[in-house]
Amino acid sequence: MDKTGTMTEGVFEVQDVVFKEGLDKQGILDAVNLLESKSTHPAATAIHQYVGEPNHGLSLTETEEIAGHGLKGRVNGKIYLVGNVKLLDKFQVEYPKELNDLVYTTIAIAEDGEYVGYLTIADKIKADAKATIEKLHGLKVKATMLSGDKNAVVQFVAKELGIDKAFGDLLPEDKVEKLKESKSSSSIVAFVGDGVNDAPVVALSDVGIAMGGLGSDATVETADVVIQDDRPSKIPMAIAIGKKTKSIVWQNIILAFVVKGIVLLLGAGGLATMWEAVFADVGVALLAILNAVRIQRTDYRDSVK
Repeated sequence: MDKTGTMTEGVFEVQDVVFKEGLDKQGILDAVNLLESKSTHPAATAIHQYVGEPNHGLSLTETEEIAGHGLKGRVNGKIYLVGNVKLLDKFQVEYPKELNDLVYTTIAIAEDGEYVGYLTIADKIKADAKATIEKLHGLKVKATMLSGDKNAVVQFVAKELGIDKAFGDLLPEDKVEKLKESKSSSSIVAFVGDGVNDAPVVALSDVGIAMGGLGSDATVETADVVIQDDRPSKIPMAIAIGKKTKSIVWQNIILAFVVKGIVLLLGAGGLATMWEAVFADVGVALLAILNAVRIQRTDYRDSVK
């Protein structure tokens, strides 16, 4: 599963703003806010809420969104890098290494190739996320978190929820590799995600599950299952529905073979009439339909409590 928007609310709030001394903090924030207006990431929304409406009096050009890293753009002639520390690594910008240890999502900022400061953003864990993991463990399903967020944050969330394994600082292609590793060692692998970066992993998994509320169109269209209200507790419910459906399918198959086998034996002995043959054909089909209707009458709410 992904983290942001899947097991957490995906609604970020700015916690801390730290800049080097002597800098024009408001000017930098205005530049960052304007650059983030080109992004649909939840972190961008948090920055907009903190700073306010973007200052469109500033000149913004050469914007580029770097997948799994952040944004690059020129604001009033100065080149800004806004994203995770991997973005600064990519452009060889030096920064304090303690940024890697902060237990919050960290938005690092560089101006003209020089580190100037960072913002920390916190995301709330969904109310039913912990119960979901406990329910999955009860179903003997192992949970692994794959996230592009910084590893310190991912490990903190995973520990809070009781997730078996967690990997952070992953690019989209890294998530694909981790999924392939899981598929090679497990019988069936499902992946739950919401962002556009999750679409390749959702497509490669045996069962792709998308969060439909916050989910991107690409992920929703790729998924086999869509959870429309974004509640992770619906994951155990989907498993329960699948198991019930599979059980009824096998009941119908066995019923059809048994009835047809009996009628064939009776026919071979000269004891079956046309009416028995009709029952073995149309009658069994009707019984199978009536048996399948039971799925609609089953209450699956216990599987989300």
